[in-house]
Amino acid sequence: MLICETKNSWQQFLDFMKKRTSPTEYENWLAPIKVIEEEEDKITLEVPNIFMREYLLDNYKKELSTFLPSKGIDNPSIEFVIKDEEKKAPPTSILPPNLPPKKAVNEVRLNSQYTFENFIEGPSNQFVKSAAIGVAARPGKSFNPLFIHGGVGLGKTHLLHGIGHYSLKHHKKLSVQCITTEAFINDLVNHLRNKSIAKMKKFYRSLDVLLVDDIQFLQNRMNFEEEFCNTFESLINQNKQIVIISDNPPSKLKLSERMIGRMEWGLVAHIGMPELETRVAIIHHKAAMKGFSIPNSVAFYIADHIYHNIRQLEGAINRLSAYARLMNVSISEEVAENVLQEMMEVPDRHKLTVEDILKKVAAVFEVRVSDLKGESRLKNIALARQVAMYLAKELINESLMKIASSFGGKTHSTLLHSWKKITNEIKKNDTLKRQIQMVKRNLNS
Repeated sequence: MLICETKNSWQQFLDFMKKRTSPTEYENWLAPIKVIEEEEDKITLEVPNIFMREYLLDNYKKELSTFLPSKGIDNPSIEFVIKDEEKKAPPTSILPPNLPPKKAVNEVRLNSQYTFENFIEGPSNQFVKSAAIGVAARPGKSFNPLFIHGGVGLGKTHLLHGIGHYSLKHHKKLSVQCITTEAFINDLVNHLRNKSIAKMKKFYRSLDVLLVDDIQFLQNRMNFEEEFCNTFESLINQNKQIVIISDNPPSKLKLSERMIGRMEWGLVAHIGMPELETRVAIIHHKAAMKGFSIPNSVAFYIADHIYHNIRQLEGAINRLSAYARLMNVSISEEVAENVLQEMMEVPDRHKLTVEDILKKVAAVFEVRVSDLKGESRLKNIALARQVAMYLAKELINESLMKIASSFGGKTHSTLLHSWKKITNEIKKNDTLKRQIQMVKRNLNS
């Protein structure tokens, strides 16, 4: 049992949890909470939303009772205050209020949900988010152009619109435009047809911030590419900010060398697939925005099986939320499995290697990979080695002899013995079972 002489200490609780949670978990679920008032028999905390309150009580009730005032065992005496959400500003036009835009091209169309505040940060996207915030804070003075690339549904457009929102809010005198490449092409076609191309050039080349989504649609369209490249150079020469989004880096786009070279002038930043804990944070955040509470175990289950696309995670939350309301049922792993069966992804086990398993096991059991391949009979190393063999047999579609040889030349009979031992042990050892689940999650992330 944990002991703390000064129980009403929020800071001691934070210091304790910081050592026992991952950086992502700590920053997403603990760091945003603020102390409003700290009394002898009660503490008042401010949380960003109702869900964070539920998450705190569901996951850390024992630790809270240890460090903070409590009404009894595992019953912390906490009063919560929900932080008032800022009123959202109405959509802002880049044109003065007395000159309403005559055409759709002159409107800044930004998704109201795609702000920096709503973007869940993790190791896979920390760098690119920092770059986006840097560009939004000082347009044209750092990372120009900023080129963000990555797979579908990982948050590229979210960051692009986040830059737009921030720029409109903090740089009211600047003219901002956010547009897709397809819309730019259609706009160019319309002005060519109406013989008003000079008007279009004047509009785009007088912008202070140009945000362009899906630049890959400019491929194999030489005439349109030339006009975009001219606009690009005009803005860059004026120190105006340009941000470009693409599925692939510039070097892999079928564009002219001139265009590729221009896009590589500034910063090219990659946004990767979010790891497990970030996906869980995203699930909780999306659910909270819909007023839908989801158990932590279910969130981990979903994150374990949907891991390539954030939009799919949001779709999963929408489907689960609708099912829970219509069928009037509580959400469990079994319900999630039945409702989301079509969306679940199965890891490609053929690509998994013994080396991958050794690295993840070594990290969880705090031993070295060389120890797992060696002959040491120390209890902790022997157990970790057996777990690695168990997982290798479970997850890799290779012959037992080939798998065993990867463990420093062990025999297939040794591999089978380890597999049987761990299979029996996890039936009665919950700690070992959780450790193995952690290794599997790390392998899937």
